[in-house]
Amino acid sequence: MLQPRIRPICNSYRSLFSSVTRRYVSRQEQPLQASTVTRDATVTTTTSAPPTRKAAGAFQMQNYKPRTPGVRHLKRPINDHLWKGKPYAKLTYAKIGHGKGGRNNTGRITMRHRGGGVRRRIRTVDFKRDEPGKHIVERIEYDPNRSAHLALVENVATQRKSYIIAAEGMRAGDTIESFRAGIPRSLLASMGGVMDPGMLAAKTAFRGNCLPMKMVPMGTQVFNVGSTTNKGAVFCRSAGTHATVIAKNDVNGIIRDVTVRLQSGEVRRVSAEACATIGVASNPHWQFRQLGKAGRSRLLNIRPTVRGLAMNAADHAHGGGRGKSKGNVNPVSIWGTPVSFDIPPFQPFCRPLTDPQTGQRWLQDSPKTQPQQARCSGESAQPRQAQEHQLDCCAPLALCTLSMHQTMYITEIYLHVEVQLYSFPLLASCQYWELFWHVQLK
Repeated sequence: MLQPRIRPICNSYRSLFSSVTRRYVSRQEQPLQASTVTRDATVTTTTSAPPTRKAAGAFQMQNYKPRTPGVRHLKRPINDHLWKGKPYAKLTYAKIGHGKGGRNNTGRITMRHRGGGVRRRIRTVDFKRDEPGKHIVERIEYDPNRSAHLALVENVATQRKSYIIAAEGMRAGDTIESFRAGIPRSLLASMGGVMDPGMLAAKTAFRGNCLPMKMVPMGTQVFNVGSTTNKGAVFCRSAGTHATVIAKNDVNGIIRDVTVRLQSGEVRRVSAEACATIGVASNPHWQFRQLGKAGRSRLLNIRPTVRGLAMNAADHAHGGGRGKSKGNVNPVSIWGTPVSFDIPPFQPFCRPLTDPQTGQRWLQDSPKTQPQQARCSGESAQPRQAQEHQLDCCAPLALCTLSMHQTMYITEIYLHVEVQLYSFPLLASCQYWELFWHVQLK
């Protein structure tokens, strides 16, 4: 207990220590090299870390001093450029109703582990970006409804504001443009009135610009990728996602469709008029965040996930019983669906020579393909007639369809493979061939 005679001394020292700030937040980052690409040259700038920060990793994360157990493991990405105020009210509406709790229009739960959370407003995001002309980025905002950040842009001509998914590296004051409506006359005049693909890519393929897929250069990273014409983006919309353009289907000088590779490795073919934004979706370090405590999950509208073993017998197939025991049953979901399958090895499948619906043959000789057939096989233009019997789908046969409308039958008996009608050198000389397989599940 403090005595009255030393209280004046404590008050004097209290004023001295009040000038010293107490640090609750510590940021850990490593000096990064930011590369800015311009039309003329590439300028590389190196940002040095402030003396109060420590170089700990290859990306920037914000740690907190463990004043409480809830902030001991709390980690967040550093986003000092985000807007500190409220969103643009005219482009938002309140999120209300029992849909916030994962219910449908009849009140039944259709999405589990949803409910609660703080109040939030839905931002109306423009995924089509059909409006042409230059847009100025006013600010970069945080969106509680998605992992990526939003950019509030304003059209220079119409003064119309809209929200778009921000690209990584986009900052306030940047100028972006959409070319989905076509190429402006001013841009065409700057190229001398000639449509040069290389010059066009050098003037349009910039970060944040929206282009149709046919105008995106090969090997470019894009996000907000659409699938069909006159529709909005459906792929690569979350934080840090992107796709890569790997091929274009050019038929007589007209690009029909474009092939892109997603981050998962999946290869998809989209329309040539589908939209795509140059760059990578913003907030790429979002996946490394740590909430630190269960209460933050509840604030994010996420309810707990309970194991089926801990439920009652009436709630789950694994529930009930004495102790930790689910019984001598195979693991199933809460709806009784098995979670594992015993998949046998692959078995060959053979389709019949005729279509069961139309009655026509699958492999029809076309007069347009006969010259190509003769050049590929080295034989006459008339192909050999295939066997006229109907194939049994249960027989261990494999039907290979060649590009020149020829057939080859491979009869597999144990480990012996017998080839009829043609030999392996002819198969090796063909550029494209397709083998049909069938997987039978128990």
